[in-house]
Amino acid sequence: MELFTGRGYEQTTVAEIAARARLTERTFFRYFADKREVLFSGSAMLQELLVNTVAAAPESAAPIDAVAAAVEAAGALLQERRDYAKQRQDVIAANPELQERELIKMATLAAAIAGALCDRGVLEPAASLTAEAGIAVFKVAFGIWLKGPDQADLPQIMRDSLNDLQAVVTEPAVTHRK
Repeated sequence: MELFTGRGYEQTTVAEIAARARLTERTFFRYFADKREVLFSGSAMLQELLVNTVAAAPESAAPIDAVAAAVEAAGALLQERRDYAKQRQDVIAANPELQERELIKMATLAAAIAGALCDRGVLEPAASLTAEAGIAVFKVAFGIWLKGPDQADLPQIMRDSLNDLQAVVTEPAVTHRK
């Protein structure tokens, strides 16, 4: 991350990353397809957490409540890595190729959540709509959290963002300012 933030993503080479990690380039490529994947290496773990949390929700939980629990669990995980998350997001925001990869990651997470909802018996398109809403809440809350004070509570921001979404859906006046 120091290389990406100090030199810029495009100027940083795999050789420099490998040297900083005290690896050979060959060893680097055993773990990562390219330097872009260094920034996305936690995606599989995040997906597993989201899917497992949806699957573990009580049978009586509404689909949106199962997704809310998953998003809050992800928020709790990221809460501990705020400085890294902020640096990572700054690197991604400065590079269109990485922005595209981030969008692909979010779409993949939404599809995985939708699959977990289907496994719980939620029919399409409700499963996909609920998953996409959960990812939208995640993205908006994450952005708010990164711009907020260091002590901001990401899981709480996620709960508040979900409540805002529910209010917009159920109370039309919330979307209009006089």
